[in-house]
Parts: sequence; C-alpha cells; structure tokens
Amino acid sequence: MKRLISLLITVIIVFGVIFSLILFNNKSVNSNSNLNIVSTTGMINDIVINIAGDKAETISLMGSGVDPHLYKASESDVSKMENANIIFHNGLHLEGKMAEVFENMKKLGKTTVEVSEDIPENMLLEPDDGYGTHDPHIWFNVNLWIMASEKVYETLSDYDKKNSEYYKKNYENYIRSLNELNDYVIKKVKEVPEDKRVLITAHDAFNYFGNAYGFSVKGIQGISTSSEAGTKDIIELADYIAKNKIKAIFIESSIPKRNIQALQEAVKSRGFNVEIGGELFSDAMGDAGSFEGTYYGMVKHNVDTIVNALK
Repeated sequence: MKRLISLLITVIIVFGVIFSLILFNNKSVNSNSNLNIVSTTGMINDIVINIAGDKAETISLMGSGVDPHLYKASESDVSKMENANIIFHNGLHLEGKMAEVFENMKKLGKTTVEVSEDIPENMLLEPDDGYGTHDPHIWFNVNLWIMASEKVYETLSDYDKKNSEYYKKNYENYIRSLNELNDYVIKKVKEVPEDKRVLITAHDAFNYFGNAYGFSVKGIQGISTSSEAGTKDIIELADYIAKNKIKAIFIESSIPKRNIQALQEAVKSRGFNVEIGGELFSDAMGDAGSFEGTYYGMVKHNVDTIVNALK
C-alpha cells in the first residue's frame, strides 16, 4: 500500500513538473514571438508591414491581380485567420463574399478590424449604381488611406502595448511618406489641362481619386465587378468619348481587358481613335517585391500612367 501511495505521489510530482514546464515554455514563446496578422488586400498589408515592422508576421490573402469583390475565402484562408492575432479588412463591402467569415472570426474572439471604420461618413462617397453601401475604394484618396493607417496603428498599439512606442515611430515615418505621395499626386495631375481630366476605366473604382484630385471618372462596370457591363453601357461611353475626343482609356490589372477593348472598337466605329493609355492597379497592387507591389509605388504608377496618357 505504501509502495502504491509512493508511486502515485511520484507520478503527481512528475506531471506537475511537466505541466509547469509547458506553462513556462508557452509563456516564454508568447512573450518573445511576433504577432500573426492577416490582411485581406495588399494595400492593407502594406500598412501593416510598415507599422508593425519586425514585431509581426504578416499575411495578405489576396495577391496581385486578384479581384476582392469576387474573392471567396478558401479553407487555407480560414485556417490562417483562425491562427491570427489580428485580422484587418477594408470593410464597406469590398470583400463582400467574406462577410460571414469575418463574423465567424469575431465569434471566435479574434480581433477583426475594418480599416475604414473611423473615416467620417461625410468623407465617404455614395455610388449611384445601387451598390447598397458607400464606395469602398478609399485607398485612391491618399488622405483617406492615412486615416486607415491610423486605425491600424491604434489597433496594434492597443493590442501590443509593450511595443506601442515602436509602432508610433513607424507610423509617423509611414504617414510622412504618404503625405509626400499626396503632394506628388497633386503636383503631377496639374500637367493635364483641366478640360482633359477625364478618367475612363473598366469599372468604377477611381471615384475617390477623381474627387480628391479633380478628375471626372467613368467606368464601364459599376462600383463592384460583380455587376455586369451591358451593351448600353459601352454604347453610351463610346458616344461620350467620340464626342469629347478623350485621348485614352485604361485597363485594370485585376479585371479582364475585353470590355475596354470592346469600348475601343465601339469608339473606332464612330470615326474616332481612342488609345489604351496603359494598365492601372485598381483593386490589387503589383507583384510582391516590385515597386508597384507597394502602396506608394501603386499610386505613383497610376498617376504617372494617367497623366502621361492624357496630357
């Protein structure tokens, strides 16, 4: 009997030591490991990379050329979000097919944040195509993207208070670069005469750009690429282009070229030649590791392409 009691005591002590070691190890890992952060789009991930720096492992679910309006989360995406500390998404129904996934993540207790959440409603644009919510393409107004960056900074600082000063320094540096970018865009667009500032693209993604920098904007499709472009849309735009002698129209990296090519042919049949002015990055940035694969590079590429084609 004594032997049995002694054996039980030994087993309890051993398990107690093992359990204590596990707790200590977990505590040590948690205190030294980086945050795991998942962002839906590359534009948001660019904010996170610049502010979180080496304090986070970052994942962007959508790469270059991916259309967020049509994107559906895979099992792998869901697994990544389940293992994340923080999930950032655009909001305003940009990732419309992922709404249920975000709600499920919140139910699991995940910190799930819309970067557009704190932008004043009077600064958001109302679409006229029955989209059902505000225009989600806020990143085309650099000043609004600065507000989105502030939301990311505040979330990181609240979640990981011990590194708040580190995040603050990175945030200030990032905002400085965005202010420089905004100044560049304002100066660059002045190269285009005011009566030539008409931007025509595959879908209505550039209204914030037009509103902020003085362009009239028209798209073949509506705010969301889930809406279909009809023959009537192309006919009306072709008439407008031919009448106003618009020099160039633009394809988008995340949308098939066929509608823009059809529009170009429709304009040609009216006796006017409109050029395809180049490819713009609308709902996705360029390839990872490229200049256009950064938010700064994406915006600069777009404004340079637009201005060079229209001036």
